[in-house]
Amino acid sequence: METNTAEATATVETIKTPAYGATNSIFNGLKRMEIERRLPQGDEVHIEILYCGVCHSDVHQVKNDWKNTVYPCVPGHEIVGRISQIGSAVTKFKVGDIVGVGCMVDSCGECQPCKHGEENYCQGPVSWTATYNGPMKPDGSGANTFGGYSTNITVKESFVLRIPDGLDISKAAPILCAGVTTYSPMRHWKVKAGDQVGIVGLGGLGHMAVKLAKALGASVTVITTSKDKKADAEAFGAHEVLLSTDSAAMKQHEATFDFILNTIPDMYDINDYVSLLNLDGTIVAVGLLGEYKKPLNNMDMATYRRSVAGSIIGGIRETQEVLDFCAEHNILPEVQMIRMQDINKAFDDLLDKEVRYRHIIDMQSLKEEEAA
Repeated sequence: METNTAEATATVETIKTPAYGATNSIFNGLKRMEIERRLPQGDEVHIEILYCGVCHSDVHQVKNDWKNTVYPCVPGHEIVGRISQIGSAVTKFKVGDIVGVGCMVDSCGECQPCKHGEENYCQGPVSWTATYNGPMKPDGSGANTFGGYSTNITVKESFVLRIPDGLDISKAAPILCAGVTTYSPMRHWKVKAGDQVGIVGLGGLGHMAVKLAKALGASVTVITTSKDKKADAEAFGAHEVLLSTDSAAMKQHEATFDFILNTIPDMYDINDYVSLLNLDGTIVAVGLLGEYKKPLNNMDMATYRRSVAGSIIGGIRETQEVLDFCAEHNILPEVQMIRMQDINKAFDDLLDKEVRYRHIIDMQSLKEEEAA
C-alpha cells in the first residue's frame, strides 16, 4: 500500500510523480500536485498509466460526500497502463504488459471472502484497501493511497488485471469499475437467457449494465426519466424503454421483472421500483451508497416474496472475468476522451448528467504538461 506518510522512505526508493487531486474538503476543483510513488519491491509492479476513467465515486470522494475522505485525495480507480518495472518476486507479469488496476490494491488475504476471490467484501481489520483514499476501515494511522489521476502507480501483482488483446485499451478502463460493478450482481443473482431484466438509469453504470445483460441473453428494459435516451438504450441492446415518470406505463409493468439493477447514484424512493418485480424477483442497488428517500414498504415485498439487496464492485477474479467476457462479446464502454487539464469541466458535466457515457483521461496530456 502506498501511503502519504514518511514510513520506510529510508529503505524504499521513491520517485516524484505529477498528479491532480484535492487538498482539503473545501472543494474548489482538482489542482496539479506532486506525490511520491515507491518503486516496485518483491511482488509489486510499477505501471505507466496510459488511461484513467472518471467515475461518479471520484466526485463523491473528493468532495467528502461520504465523510471518510483522506486528504490529499488523488482520485482514479479505472486504470489502464503499461508495466515499466517489476519486483524480484513477480511471476504473473513482465515489463511491457498492458494491464489494469481497478478499485482495490490490497486486502487481508486471510478471511473467507478473500480466500474465495471476493476481496471487495474483505472482513479483515481494515477491510480492503482502495486504489485511492486508503483502507475502507481507517485504523487511525492516516494511511492513504493515491489513484490514477497521475502518471504512474505501484501495485502488488495479485491486484493487477490482464487486459485481453481483444479490447481497445483506450476505451477499456471503465470496465474495471463500471463493468464489474454491474456484472458482479448479475452473476451472483444468476441472470440468464430469457430473464426479464430492468436497468434503472442509463449513465456510466447503466449503459454497461445493458450491454452485459444483453450478452447474458436477458430481455432488457431500460427504466429512465430521459426520453432522449431511448435511441441510445436500444442501440446498446435494450428491448424496451420504460419512462419512470409515466405512471400508467409503470403500473402496466408491475410484477414484470425477474431482476432489476438500480444505478441511480443519489437518494430515490426504492418503492417506485419494488412493485415492478415479479414473484421472487430481486432489485439490487449499485449506485446509491446511502439511505433511500423513503422507508421500504414491506407489504409490497412480502406479497411477492421480493428481495432488495446491495452490491459493491467485484473481486479480482470476477474483474478479470468481466474483462474477458467483454473481449469475447465485443463490449466496450461509450467514452469521451479528455485531457487531464479538463478534469474539472468533466466533473461538472458528470454532475449535470451531460456525459455520454464515461469520460476517460488520456494521461499523455499530464506527461506533456510535465515536460513543458
